[in-house]
Amino acid sequence: MATLVSVNVGLPRDVAWHGKTVHTGVWKSSVEGSHMARRLNIDGDGQGDLDGHGGEFRAIYVYQLDSYDYWADRMGRDDFVHGQFGENFTVTGLADDEVCIGDRYRVGGAVVEVTQPRVTCYRVGIRMDEPRMAALLTSSGRTGFYLRVLEEGLVEAGQEMVKVADGPEHMTVAEANALLYRPQHPRPALQRALRIPALSPGWQASFQALLDAPPGGGNAGLTANAGPPPAWPSFRSARIVERRQESATVWSFVLELDAADPPDHESNGAAGLPGQFVTVRLRPDPDGPPVLRSYSLSHPPEQRRLQISVKREDQGVGSRYLVDRDRVGETIDVAAPRGGFILHPGTGPVVLWSAGIGATPVLAMLEALAAEHSDRDVWWLHGARDRAEHPFAGLVDDLLAGLPHAHRSVRYSRPGPDDRLGADYDAAGRLTAEAMTDLDLPRDAEHYLCGPSGFLEELSAGLASMGVPPQRVRTEIFGAAPGLEPGIVQTPARPPHEPAGAPGTGPLVSFARSGVSTHFDTGYASLLELAEACDVPVRWSCRTGVCHNCESNLLAGEIAYSPDPIDAPAQGRLLICCSQPTSEVVLDL
Repeated sequence: MATLVSVNVGLPRDVAWHGKTVHTGVWKSSVEGSHMARRLNIDGDGQGDLDGHGGEFRAIYVYQLDSYDYWADRMGRDDFVHGQFGENFTVTGLADDEVCIGDRYRVGGAVVEVTQPRVTCYRVGIRMDEPRMAALLTSSGRTGFYLRVLEEGLVEAGQEMVKVADGPEHMTVAEANALLYRPQHPRPALQRALRIPALSPGWQASFQALLDAPPGGGNAGLTANAGPPPAWPSFRSARIVERRQESATVWSFVLELDAADPPDHESNGAAGLPGQFVTVRLRPDPDGPPVLRSYSLSHPPEQRRLQISVKREDQGVGSRYLVDRDRVGETIDVAAPRGGFILHPGTGPVVLWSAGIGATPVLAMLEALAAEHSDRDVWWLHGARDRAEHPFAGLVDDLLAGLPHAHRSVRYSRPGPDDRLGADYDAAGRLTAEAMTDLDLPRDAEHYLCGPSGFLEELSAGLASMGVPPQRVRTEIFGAAPGLEPGIVQTPARPPHEPAGAPGTGPLVSFARSGVSTHFDTGYASLLELAEACDVPVRWSCRTGVCHNCESNLLAGEIAYSPDPIDAPAQGRLLICCSQPTSEVVLDL
């Protein structure tokens, strides 16, 4: 018989952790008497991070007493109390390998439904005083599970939990957990999971992503599309064979890869796709450290040839090095094209949004569509300051003229006196989603956006308000991506820098997008900890190789894992939360 042993609630609190402040609701305490189970939580309960916990499909978290016994024995502890694992219901008789997604139970006056396994994060490790706890819970198959409240009602410890309906596919919580997090993701099991109406939307999206992903691309259910594996490891030598000015501040460079590179640089994957980027290694000071910069491809890759376009910035060491002197005939080092910002095949409408130099990756997409004489509806929406700052204008117009269903809307924020309305540009003002409402963009279009972070945030929010589903909006950002530190109370951001204290003695670690190179030290448990010491923007959640939020491109070098991730990332990628460098490494951070 399944029994509700304890009802546990707790409101979020601030907790000191590793020099930071964490806002978390993981501390739950047993309460006496009846409490109302409501659609979003139990009265008196709350969550500190609503992106990861809580909500309709995660209203009540359940954990089992037999798992308490398991962890007490494994960890040699006798200090556990009800609510120890952050659960709202401590129960008996509802094991993860027996309870199924979609099972329904009546408990007291409430009816609840099982929706998903628990997604564990670093905060349960804080509560348990065990940093590896997220990985231990997931790998053990003892995650516990969430309930959705179908009928609100009073619940109380000691009540029986009576099953009133079976989940339609009889997929246990443990099976669903393993299907997402372990290396094997068999298609029949994914299809079976997606037939369960009760499965939460987040898990449905993860299983659908795994079902749609090509083989060899890592765990698509846990991380955004990383694109195909890189065509070669590390860097290759490339000669600058062409230099072309595109606007007052933008120049294009055609790079020809050195065919005489050693055999270990032979291609082992796709040579690049429109929308991807490359990282180049420059040496402005022959006696100083190299400068690493990432630039989008502005033309579809060709045999041994790649084209990048660079905006000259007064404070940009890399852009000034490339632009201020004619370097045709010189060689630079280039890493293989990478990234998941790629044009997806299909027949539906495509909307290409860009601002300034953000035109580069979507220009490559436009060229690819023109090369295949696509009959798709194609929209080119671009924002620039004026004609002088409008790169690729003539080329874009020529490409659009060759497409049977092409549309253009160019906006100048500060048009000059000689800029021609209706020819050079179509309207004055900034490019925003609201400004485009009169264009009546197709509702089923795929949207590709590239530009500064503010531009992307504003447009993404605008498109969402217009009813565009998030899966139809793909973005690419300049420079370092925004960080993700769930539950951390934010402090004023600092620019990336070398870590405080004495220099490390380990391998050199270069954060390419942040412009920081520093030596690793054994005082850091992982590359994530080194990045944090440098204030490099990072993304993470579990910190133990489970969630893949920290997955990043490994541009060069070798790493080792400790602990090993539950499911390894794709080729050319790494999990920075549990990896350490074994050679000089370059990271796309």
